Amino acid sequence: MKVIPLEELDIGRFTRKSYGDDQELARQVEEIIGQVQRRGDEALYEFTERFDKANLRVCGLRVSRAEIEAAYAQAEPDFLTALKIAVKNIRRYHERQQRSSWLEAETDGTVLGQLLRPLRRVGIYVPGGTAVYPSSVVMNAIPAAVAGVEEIVMVTPPRPDGSLPPAVLAAAEEAGVTEIYKVGGAQSIAALAYGTAAIAPVDKITGPGNIYVTLAKKQVFGTVDIDMLAGPSEVLILADESGQPAELAADLLSQAEHDRLASAILISPSRTLLERTIREVESQMKTLPRMEIARVAWETYGAAILVADLNEGMALANQIGPEHLELVVREPFLWLGKVKNAGALFLGRYSPEAAGDYLAGPSHVLPTGGTARFYSPLNVDTFMKKISVIAYSQEALQRDAGHIACLARREGLEGHARSAESRGRQESGQAQEGAAEPSE
Repeated sequence: MKVIPLEELDIGRFTRKSYGDDQELARQVEEIIGQVQRRGDEALYEFTERFDKANLRVCGLRVSRAEIEAAYAQAEPDFLTALKIAVKNIRRYHERQQRSSWLEAETDGTVLGQLLRPLRRVGIYVPGGTAVYPSSVVMNAIPAAVAGVEEIVMVTPPRPDGSLPPAVLAAAEEAGVTEIYKVGGAQSIAALAYGTAAIAPVDKITGPGNIYVTLAKKQVFGTVDIDMLAGPSEVLILADESGQPAELAADLLSQAEHDRLASAILISPSRTLLERTIREVESQMKTLPRMEIARVAWETYGAAILVADLNEGMALANQIGPEHLELVVREPFLWLGKVKNAGALFLGRYSPEAAGDYLAGPSHVLPTGGTARFYSPLNVDTFMKKISVIAYSQEALQRDAGHIACLARREGLEGHARSAESRGRQESGQAQEGAAEPSE
């Protein structure tokens, strides 16, 4: 790894990545979804045995109360303590996001407003495979619970023996999940979207997954809503000379160990800091348990970029729009006004991205791949719908009917015009007592 001057940077390395563009995989996912639609639970059993080596006919598709109680018995006390602190912080943060319905009355009797209603039933996807992700459970489920969602359905791949990690089950219980199913991959997304005999369909699906999950979410969108199309994880650190290379390297590797496609980028006007941090990354990587994953990510999508000053570095950060943006500078709050595109912002030396992943409070389900330009993090509003309220008084309609009719006729919609005008004519006719009927 070498320091890259800004003028030599190929920014497309970091902005063109996507989990959603592989056409051959898209066809495979389409076939899986079709099988689940046609064959329901039988397809879930078949795909789970093929991909996860678990026999759901023996171990059961839905997690039982006994399995959840057993998970608590197996979970380490220090994990449960940390989990409860995380749950408290996440719930408290998202309670601050709650909004109320409102109605506003005008002097002419018109009432306008907005009703906020939670979705009734949502599905959350929790990845499995090579790692265990209780954090994904709480970061998806708690905002839904705070929003007032009645039924929170979790799907996650089982282990070969048909069990789920105790940490994941304990997290689901603490977060308010109401149903848990031992199924993952594209087949689980299809089940949530279309329903099977065992799994009732949901209104929305959230949560990150692998490329199959992402492609499946893309294909079922429209039948259900989704949160976003998640891609590989990213961290971008903008640092001045006050940054500590060992700490910066640790933060870069915390993302690189996620996925071979993960991005870990350091931007600084200090060449010395960049070079020292590169050496630290190489040193720390040697003892990282997920070293092979981190090395591929670092060599392919890692970068140490030299800029003229912090303003130039911030402009580049906004252009990339990273999932996680760390400002490791002397006065980080002074830069808040310059941040335009980021999923989550971490200010100062003592705010590592890992704090946001687990304990700080905001959901760690964030836009990736530059989509922070138009997506927000998963939040309480993700699980809400808004209903407009319109109540005209007689006075207001008589005042506006002509304008409504004018606009309607401009669009060639005479029925709309007559609908607005009919009340005024009807009430005027009723007021004319004894008026002669038109002759035949």
